[in-house]
Amino acid sequence: MSKTTKRKHVTREVLDEFVLPEDNQQIVKICAGRGNNLHEVVTAGQEKFLASMPNKFRKNVWIKRGDFVIVEPIEEGCKVKAEIVRILYPQQVKYIQKEGKWPVEFLKKTEEIIVTKQEQKNSVDDEMDEKDEDDTSDEEDDSDLFINTNHPKAVYYSDSSSEEDEDDDNESR
Repeated sequence: MSKTTKRKHVTREVLDEFVLPEDNQQIVKICAGRGNNLHEVVTAGQEKFLASMPNKFRKNVWIKRGDFVIVEPIEEGCKVKAEIVRILYPQQVKYIQKEGKWPVEFLKKTEEIIVTKQEQKNSVDDEMDEKDEDDTSDEEDDSDLFINTNHPKAVYYSDSSSEEDEDDDNESR
């Protein structure tokens, strides 16, 4: 199977399949990335440990702090106690909540996250509507342009003496 085909299947599996955790699996929240595809996770009971990301997810799917995943325990692990089985997105979280399998300790936090994501989406939609209305004006507004914070701001100085010289030339004629 080619890389592209594999990526397509893995992405489809992650986004489209709605599964419930099995008996030996649990839902955890990502606290931090520790490198080498290891992530520090916290359970609903506030227990912290490391979880590894399997090869099929590497370079295909990314997770960040605050995301929820389903993990399966590793028997022989001392530091790394689990392996990530599923990455959960907001629609999948809602599905698990409807089925009553979501940990109560995570319930309030996930509702806040989902509400803030919806508010962000609504605000972006509102800004787009306002932008469409503002596009009718003849002025060009650069305030909505992307600002790259990775580069220092370039400051350009104009040589005012060249402007003065031109003015002096025009007056003498």
